[in-house]
Amino acid sequence: MKKHLNIQVFGRVQGVAFRHYTTEQANKLGIKGFVKNQADGSVYIEAEGEEKDMDTFVAWCHQGAPAARVNRVVVNEGGLREFAVFEVRY
Repeated sequence: MKKHLNIQVFGRVQGVAFRHYTTEQANKLGIKGFVKNQADGSVYIEAEGEEKDMDTFVAWCHQGAPAARVNRVVVNEGGLREFAVFEVRY
């Protein structure tokens, strides 16, 4: 079953190629949506995919990019938006 998640990742997650690695991971899992930096220093992700792939993706978000230091991940479920691709938004 497909699901939509709104994910906010806190910690040292900007300036460490987090968006690049997130896009790479999403594409590997067939997940669609977007990732963007937030003004408060966090990273915001909207992602859609099959439940098992989303579980793997959320687990990855707790580690993140190699140089990242993730302190907290907040996940909320949302309504499907049927994204066509996974992209970085600015």
